[in-house]
Amino acid sequence: MEEKEKKPLKERLLNKYRLVVLNEETYEERLSYKLNKLNVFLLSAFIAIFIIITTICLIAFTSIKEYIPGYDSTLLRTTAAQNIERLDSLSYVIEKNQEFINSIGAVILGETTESQLNNERVINRLDISALDFKTNLEDSLLREIVQKEDRFNALKPAFSKIKFVLFSPIYGEVTSRFDYGKKHFGTDIAAPTNTPVKATADGVVFFAEWAIETGHVIMVEHSFGMISVYKHNSSGLVFQGELVKAGQVLALSGNTGELTTGPHLHFELWNDGNPINPEDYISFE
Repeated sequence: MEEKEKKPLKERLLNKYRLVVLNEETYEERLSYKLNKLNVFLLSAFIAIFIIITTICLIAFTSIKEYIPGYDSTLLRTTAAQNIERLDSLSYVIEKNQEFINSIGAVILGETTESQLNNERVINRLDISALDFKTNLEDSLLREIVQKEDRFNALKPAFSKIKFVLFSPIYGEVTSRFDYGKKHFGTDIAAPTNTPVKATADGVVFFAEWAIETGHVIMVEHSFGMISVYKHNSSGLVFQGELVKAGQVLALSGNTGELTTGPHLHFELWNDGNPINPEDYISFE
């Protein structure tokens, strides 16, 4: 038998075929297409390319891409970056607030003086090498008078605009009064041991620790930059970070610490870092 002659590739691709669609029952011709292998190949390639391009566009320009495993959404990346920035800012604010609280706590506990705290604030803000410290006598006297007036009237602007009621933390005989000159920044109220000590106003406990000189100490931060301090307690009943309401029991009075002379509560009020006389706003008897 003679072998069938193999036709060239071009001729085989261009060989014409006819695709016919017939009615199954009547065998009537309904559609008819003339095709060759090249046309079929080109049509298949076009359809494949179209599907690929369409899929790429859907993934690139629609939200379908977010459902692809391992794909990071642009929105998620942006949100994550914003959250990191917010976290850094909050960390900075918390750090500065903690530094302020530690400084105030050191002053209240007697570990440093208020003048040292004020000097430290000025040094942190200014280049002291560029300052001129020359002052005359009249300027020094005027500055001292203004500072004293500001210290003892620290809460008056806030009290004149807003109704702010301070409750007595404890009732009893006042045995030692506020004396700024002697650095006695609070009021001592005699009371039997384990008498409930109550919060003077709503606030947040930011210090609840033991100190050698003042025993169990509770410090509460209130509105308008005010801080209340309760010293020489026999025990504390609240924790740092706890929200407290006015009149809530914070501790039990006692006679703890090296500086105590008997069962009493040493109560202080501070406003914007300055001590104020509690008896100007609270009646203890």
